Amino acid sequence: MTDTPQVINTLRTKASQLEAFIAKAERDIDRARKDLAHVHATMTLFEAPRENGQPSYMNVNALFRRRELASLCKQALANGPMNTRELALWVIQHKGLDGDDRYLRTAVALRVVQALTMQAKRGAGIERAGKVSNVVVWQVV
Repeated sequence: MTDTPQVINTLRTKASQLEAFIAKAERDIDRARKDLAHVHATMTLFEAPRENGQPSYMNVNALFRRRELASLCKQALANGPMNTRELALWVIQHKGLDGDDRYLRTAVALRVVQALTMQAKRGAGIERAGKVSNVVVWQVV
């Protein structure tokens, strides 16, 4: 016979059952937290536009009509050479969008580079004037 009383054996069995139950409950809570994070992310995608009128995730391609970006850049460059970042900020402010949104500024800057590169290839009166701090400077010819 063993010298451990039956009560201790029963309590050890109950303790191991409770530990297993707690471990399963913690796994379920972790799974529920992950599910909740996904639900919140999906709600963000479908929620109404922010107070400044632009949606949380906007399609920058839909922001400009065909060749509108190039004509806006030509208007800005009429005052003298500007770099890509300055042009992007000028276009954003001209369209009445949030100039403090760095993702929007980056997306518009990439579109500016694309539009002005195509204008330069077409010989439409815009050319690269060089680079300053790894940023292309544009000018009207």
